Amino acid sequence: MLLHLITAPEWAAASDRGRVDPLPDVGFVHLSAPEQVHLPAQRLFDERDDVVLLVVDEHRLTDPVRLEPGVPGDPASMRFPHLYGALPVEAVVRVVPWPRPRGARDLPDL
Repeated sequence: MLLHLITAPEWAAASDRGRVDPLPDVGFVHLSAPEQVHLPAQRLFDERDDVVLLVVDEHRLTDPVRLEPGVPGDPASMRFPHLYGALPVEAVVRVVPWPRPRGARDLPDL
């Protein structure tokens, strides 16, 4: 299971397009494993209350996923899954609200 955080409006637009597009400045869609999703959640969405967590079936992905380092400040040994291509909506098996406030490592029920 892989996870992707996105705002509800961005997810609505992606659903209409049929995909979540890679970030133009890096060329990939950032994914996380359950034990690491709290890091991008805190860094990117801590002040937002309109975030959803996409649960992704990695077997439904058609583009390569590479395990790569995160950003400075992440544990040095931690590698994040990066999808080098679009995330098709068909690969999303569940959409779960990401409510605030949350503990540092609390996950909603998946």
